[in-house]
Amino acid sequence: MSQLKNDRFLRALLREPVDTTPVWIMRQAGRYLPEYRETRGRAGSFMNLCRSPEMACEVTLQPLDRFPLDAAILFSDILTIPDAMGLGLYFAEGEGPRFERPVQDAAAIRALGVPDPEEELRYVMDAVRLIRRELNGRVPLIGFSGSPWTLATYMVEGGSSKDFARIKGMMYDDPDTLHHLLDTLAQTVTAYLNAQVAAGAQAVMVFDTWGGALSPENYRAFSLKYMQQIVDGLTREADGRRVPVVLFTKGGGQWLEAMADTGCDALGLDWTVDIKDARLRVGERVALQGNMDPAVLYASPERVREETQKVLAGFGKGSGHVFNLGHGIHPAINPDHVAAMVETVHEAGRQYHE
Repeated sequence: MSQLKNDRFLRALLREPVDTTPVWIMRQAGRYLPEYRETRGRAGSFMNLCRSPEMACEVTLQPLDRFPLDAAILFSDILTIPDAMGLGLYFAEGEGPRFERPVQDAAAIRALGVPDPEEELRYVMDAVRLIRRELNGRVPLIGFSGSPWTLATYMVEGGSSKDFARIKGMMYDDPDTLHHLLDTLAQTVTAYLNAQVAAGAQAVMVFDTWGGALSPENYRAFSLKYMQQIVDGLTREADGRRVPVVLFTKGGGQWLEAMADTGCDALGLDWTVDIKDARLRVGERVALQGNMDPAVLYASPERVREETQKVLAGFGKGSGHVFNLGHGIHPAINPDHVAAMVETVHEAGRQYHE
């Protein structure tokens, strides 16, 4: 593999010295970019885009050609795993992801197997290999997966949910069945992320989008426990260097200490958390990623710069900060506002690393 020309992102995740704060954006390859919309139109559907390694590579690289970002993230979807398990993923117009065959009873859940990532998810691994080759050492490549709890919510509910009625009903009425599903998913996610690392991913991130919907007791039992299982099973060395793992629970700011205890390298923060407070709470145990409100990017470039500087000042001096939004970028954002943010991170970030 080619020598990495910019390793700022990986160094920051490991709390090593950097020249300035690195930055990437959750959902950085997405609908806010006209070039993405053009490729998506050629693909014909979102899943066609995901399943074409060439197109997935094309859209992964698009934001890097436009902005001096410090990392690329694989273009894919968290729901490729349940799709590979045979649930029949499709996207309904205006409704988001749906499954033809949700798993809503013990028999359906116990019939699930752990898919082989190089078989059922070969298109993802081919995309990782192609992206890594095309990057040619420009920046590191991030691989990712949804968390077991988050994947389970979609698999049991049959799609997106506001109240999580079915899966929470199962959690209280039949916890053993839900634990079986989560354990199967933890095994699957571990194999999937390790396959991404073997294919060329240089850091991995676990997105626990719906962990914040749980009570503290249930978060530990039904979400964090299985992310711990994944962290314990991950390949942490490749290409002669450490492969950092980032955990992100949206709405999980109250559990940062418990998340840091998993042995992960970094925590993603949403915008409801004060980054200064978060740093005090976790100390030197983990790096922090985040955490500007994505809606800031609707404001003028001047306001974007001000808010960006507030986040940098909130973390303060020293290594261990990767600048990001507190969740994915919104589709209606003006790319010029993103450029102002990225430029500000690199320019204003230097004073915190002297």
